[in-house]
Amino acid sequence: MAKTIRVNETPLVLYTLRRADDALILGHRLSEWCGHAPMMEEDMALANMALDLIGQARSLYTYAGEAEGEGRTEDDFAYWRDDRGYRNALLVEQQNGDFARTIMRQFLYASFADLYWRAMMKSKDETLAAVAAKSEKEMAYHVRHTAEWVIRLGDGTTESHARIAAALDELWAYTGELFEMDASEKGLVDAGIAVDLASLRDQWRANVKAVLEEATLTTPEDGWMQKGGRTGIHSEHLGHLLSDLQHVQHTIPGAVW
Repeated sequence: MAKTIRVNETPLVLYTLRRADDALILGHRLSEWCGHAPMMEEDMALANMALDLIGQARSLYTYAGEAEGEGRTEDDFAYWRDDRGYRNALLVEQQNGDFARTIMRQFLYASFADLYWRAMMKSKDETLAAVAAKSEKEMAYHVRHTAEWVIRLGDGTTESHARIAAALDELWAYTGELFEMDASEKGLVDAGIAVDLASLRDQWRANVKAVLEEATLTTPEDGWMQKGGRTGIHSEHLGHLLSDLQHVQHTIPGAVW
């Protein structure tokens, strides 16, 4: 078995990998619903959203490889890093649970990503701006689709309300990390490459709250928040996810379809 790679994480490489890892891990989570969704139409919708995210990850990994300059491909980043090398937010690696939990996780993330990619369209980095222009359209759809489900479940039966409310309570503590920044990201903000994530938070909260109120759900207070994913400290769920995601490449290194 080949050894895992250690990436030269310059600020631009690290920044790009964080967004790519968010997209890949969440895309993989959504793909786990393929063939298991509550109805055929939703099975296709979740699979299509997974493909959107994996497509974003591919573009970003390719750019990370170019920025690193070590000749690495998108597959190298996806298949040959261990869990400590992944930089995704903890929210996206959380298990699917029931349908309500999956929808709430996607709604909270997409509400952030839609704002984020819209702002990134103004980046001075032409490649990231181009990725943002495509990704924003996709995430706008993800927000609309999941918001409709949040409202339907929250304002539905006693059972559906209880399940979507429980999902919100469980996942809210993972949302703070979406707006977390370190010194390397702040340097990219000053250079006009990255987005000041703190500037997105009030709008994100207002947008989320409006949907939750329509769903007859109470917006949680911002208390203690989980964090660690951006620095490679993950929950136990990521290791299990990667063992599935990376199984073929680690069993037959270099295999192609």
